Order: sequence, then structure tokens, then C-alpha cells
Amino acid sequence: MTQFQRMTGTLFTGSMVFLIGCTSGGGGAGTVPSSVADPMLTDLVDRMTGSFSSAAQAERDDEYFDIRLEMVEIWPGRDDDASWLYVEQATAASLERPYRQRVYRVSRSDGNEFVSAVYELPGDPLAFAGWHEAPRRFDEALEPEFLTERTGCAVYLSFDAEGDAFVGSTRDGTCASSLRGAEYVVSEVTVHPDRLLTWDRGFNSAGEQVWGATSGGYEFVRVD
Repeated sequence: MTQFQRMTGTLFTGSMVFLIGCTSGGGGAGTVPSSVADPMLTDLVDRMTGSFSSAAQAERDDEYFDIRLEMVEIWPGRDDDASWLYVEQATAASLERPYRQRVYRVSRSDGNEFVSAVYELPGDPLAFAGWHEAPRRFDEALEPEFLTERTGCAVYLSFDAEGDAFVGSTRDGTCASSLRGAEYVVSEVTVHPDRLLTWDRGFNSAGEQVWGATSGGYEFVRVD
């Protein structure tokens, strides 16, 4: 199996739906503060913004790749009850050509539950590559109505006070996928103050796993 095949089978499917990361007390330089008044939602958004790397995990386990993740808030103040994030994911060797770009809308769903809805960019996503370094460019170049929501792929999270982490997943069977015989994707997420864990797996109609890591997900550590 070539390295590219391993990447398409493990990397691209190993962190597909949801990637996040920073507490207000540990935020990285250049992080845009959330404009949302909800303190818990603001904390979640703060953790989700910044620069992250899976280099440490890749160094100790060759099943994983050195991936860099950038997440920044865009359109601050657009919604009173939600924050929009631009997400860019690339291998360390090809930072200028991210293999995944998304926009998330993060809000409180109900009570103590939060939801991160997933959207695709219009046209060629590479046209937005590197915009995490200047997120204000989105103010004039793009509007939310031009995004396409990945229906059923939202991640729902609740705060675990004992573990000081937001923990959650997609709803079972709602995020459709046709990759390598899959019918749907399940993404499990844990958001710590200094790192995030994402475990994405594809399942067929019989509920059998057909792609994704079997021993655990990617570990992204804050580097900013």
C-alpha cells in the first residue's frame, strides 16, 4: 500500500467531520474572541479556535499522520447566539494545499447541549486557503447563504465538569457517506482546554465498521 493510499484510507477519513480546540485562559496569539454573550458557549468557541498539531501522536505511532489544524472565528457579531468558524486542515508537508476546509456554526442547542453545524464552502475551497491568517477577508468575500450545510453531520456536545471537557458526537446514522462501502459516518469528539480528540468511522448498512481508525482517533495538541 502506498503512502497516498494510506492517507486517503486513514488520514482523510480519520478526521472527517469535526475538528476543534483553547480556553479563554489559554488562548493562542491572534485568536478572535467570541462575540457571543453565553459564557459556556464562549468557552467552547475559545477552545475551538487556534492552531493545532498531531505531530506528537504521529511521532509515537506511524498509523497517524502529522496534520495541522487551523480554526478561526469569522463574521464576529453576525449572530447574537452563535459563532462561525473557518476550519482548515492540511498535512505538515503541504500546508499551502489543505485537504479539508469547512465552516462551522457553533451554538447552544438545548439546555446544556451545544451543536456545531458543518458547512461546505462554495466553488473551489482552495481559493480560501490560508485565510485563517486574515479572517476579516470573509466579511466582504462570503456570506453564510452561499454555504452548503452537511445535513445530519452536526456534532452535539455537553460539558463534562469532572473531566473539564466538552464531549459529544454526531447522531447515529444521520451523517451519510458512500466512501468505501459506508452508509454513514460517526464522529466522536472530546474538547479539552489544550487539545482535542476526534474519532471518525464509517459504517455500512449492517452497522459494521468499514473505514477509520480502530484503536482511537486523532489527538490534536494546541501549538499556538
